[in-house]
Amino acid sequence: MAKKLTATQRAAAIIIALGSERASAVYKYLKDEEIEQLSLEIAKLDRLMPEDMQETIEDFYGLCVTQKVINEGGILYARDVLEKAFGSQQATDYMERLSKSLRTKNFDFIRKADYKSLQMMLQHEHPQTIALVLSYARAEQASHVISELPTDLQINVVERIANMDRAAPEYIAIVEENLARRFAMLVSSDQMEVGGITYVADIMNRVDRSTEKSIFDKLGQKDPNLADEIRKLMFVFEDIVTLDSMAIQRFIREVDTKDLAIALKATNEEVKQVIMQNMSTRMRETIEQDILYLHNVRMRDVEQVQQKIVGIIRVLEEQGEIVIAKGEEDAIIA
Repeated sequence: MAKKLTATQRAAAIIIALGSERASAVYKYLKDEEIEQLSLEIAKLDRLMPEDMQETIEDFYGLCVTQKVINEGGILYARDVLEKAFGSQQATDYMERLSKSLRTKNFDFIRKADYKSLQMMLQHEHPQTIALVLSYARAEQASHVISELPTDLQINVVERIANMDRAAPEYIAIVEENLARRFAMLVSSDQMEVGGITYVADIMNRVDRSTEKSIFDKLGQKDPNLADEIRKLMFVFEDIVTLDSMAIQRFIREVDTKDLAIALKATNEEVKQVIMQNMSTRMRETIEQDILYLHNVRMRDVEQVQQKIVGIIRVLEEQGEIVIAKGEEDAIIA
């Protein structure tokens, strides 16, 4: 049955039904990983019963109609139209399945704001209003706002967010319209938080190693102090030497030995020794053998693998499994 197909399989079926020309137009709006997942699923989906394909297409059409009538007339109008077109049960199903995308449309201006402006806008609001707005904000924004609320209000707001299930569309619309108007006035009279060294460091943490090196080489010549300030807020592959043994042993467990061999092939001796000292004898021997037999490895490949390892380290830090010390204020006390 089509309903037993996974979401990716259903998406693949729709792409197949569209034909290659229309499918290529759809691909332009997808991320690389989405294209990869879809293409893989299309390749695997070699057979599909005609009735399953028909059911999948009809379901997709229903969702498209639902999205269209919601955009044109709002939720109440959409429900009325959908019930007449598909029946009450099917209309409810479509509405619930699109609830996540509907949710992201509300308070869109909130998610684009810096948390300081958001905090200023909400500071005198009722706890229920704060809870409602923060439930639509990005988690990072909400965490900053909540951390700066008075303790009693923090608890009140957190409880209300936790207990919030549904809110009347009419109430949401009123709050959104009111806050959007106030936010527009706030932005025109104040300044949005944009850029800054922290933001640059965040960008540099995400670019590929070649771009990172090129930028720092040029910036280091032009403004060495600025380059140094940015580096202090970053974590690069060579900074592995600053990690403690437990952190190094932790990230090693997440890295493929082949990747480690490639990454160490062209790194400095200090980094290589620090990593080698924190692995088992058997693993060290395996990697040394791999490095020995690695020939004609492109520097670009080495840098990509090093960036991949740095990404793993950052994820572990975000999860609280390791600590990356950034300056004296982050020094670890045993």
